[in-house]
Amino acid sequence: MINIIGLGYIGLPTALMFAKNGIKVVGTDYNANLVKSLTEGRLTFEEDGLENLFQEALSNGIEFTTEYQKTHTYILAVPTPYIKESKKLDPRYVISAVNSVLEVCERGASIIIESTISPGTTDKYIRPEIEKRGYVLGEDVHLVHAPERIIPGNMIYELENNARTIGADNLEMAKKVKGLYANFCKAEIVVTDIRTAEMSKVIENTYRDINIAFANELAKICRTDNMDVYEIIRIANMHPRVNILQPGPGVGGHCISVDPWFLVGDYPDLTNLILTARKINDSMPRHVLGRIRDIMRDHGIRDISKVGLYGLTYKENVDDTRESPTLQLLERMDEHLAIGVKVFDPLIKERIVEHQFMYFEDFLNEIEILVVMVGHDHIKNNTDLIKDKLILDTKNICNLNSCYKL
Repeated sequence: MINIIGLGYIGLPTALMFAKNGIKVVGTDYNANLVKSLTEGRLTFEEDGLENLFQEALSNGIEFTTEYQKTHTYILAVPTPYIKESKKLDPRYVISAVNSVLEVCERGASIIIESTISPGTTDKYIRPEIEKRGYVLGEDVHLVHAPERIIPGNMIYELENNARTIGADNLEMAKKVKGLYANFCKAEIVVTDIRTAEMSKVIENTYRDINIAFANELAKICRTDNMDVYEIIRIANMHPRVNILQPGPGVGGHCISVDPWFLVGDYPDLTNLILTARKINDSMPRHVLGRIRDIMRDHGIRDISKVGLYGLTYKENVDDTRESPTLQLLERMDEHLAIGVKVFDPLIKERIVEHQFMYFEDFLNEIEILVVMVGHDHIKNNTDLIKDKLILDTKNICNLNSCYKL
């Protein structure tokens, strides 16, 4: 039996996938409301294919509880935020989960950490927690790092088809855990040591952050001299060895906007490029705020409440708002006393910010400037409803001639 700790965006789909493939699974989370919802057959977030996977897992007997279980295999999928002051990983949730496992686990148990952790975290924080209890690593407890790689919006496919990395202290344990994931993973599963697995996951997201920052910096340069950044990128990408990404209103989610900070915090003298990329991407909500100001001045609009932000999530067609550029923009607006801007997102069913509308038509009736922050299919399918608005399209999804761009 596997006890999966943490039933959020990573832990829950992973638990369901193991259960679907015939592994006995118990999912544990301290959030009693979340566990109650799952036990009663209600998912806690939306994701393509997740409902079908949930039903298959339920039919195979998956269980949910707030208690850690006594077993031989644990998978930890708990949050790993960064400390804003130092930029270093905040390991408290992982440490807490490991200690809770040690309270109940069988001798010889495996603790597999799926949460993204900075290189050296296992040596610096996890091993000492185990050893100070008198356990012998490699005998009483085995440590493994198997970082997740899935993205909201395509989780189910990527669980089965993305290559994985297994980092362990010895080859025998690595092969054992590789066999466990091979129950559903159809792609290559690479075996390595723990520190290499830690570093490889962090630099994957750092690589993407840097490439996004380049596109965002281009957008700022082009705005200064009124050039079309999208047309310039389109032409440049015709070169066979060029592949520039698209600019946007910022970077959100719990991976790309967080993981690069781990390297900045741990290697402050060696991460000039990474730090600069982070600063560029974090500056984009402020750039959007400047563009809103330009449009208001052009049209003599002085009332900020006539501005509406479309989209609260960090990417299109998901309901995940973690670190979203819209929430960052609202913070910047609040700092400038720009209070009263309207907000709408068709995928967010509960009010999480002030002046949030639940119906699109009501939202449109209250605004003159529409800022497209997220390219949900919903807005693409309703362009006829917005053609009379002043539009700032930060995602380059509207073909209307009157649109303002980044």
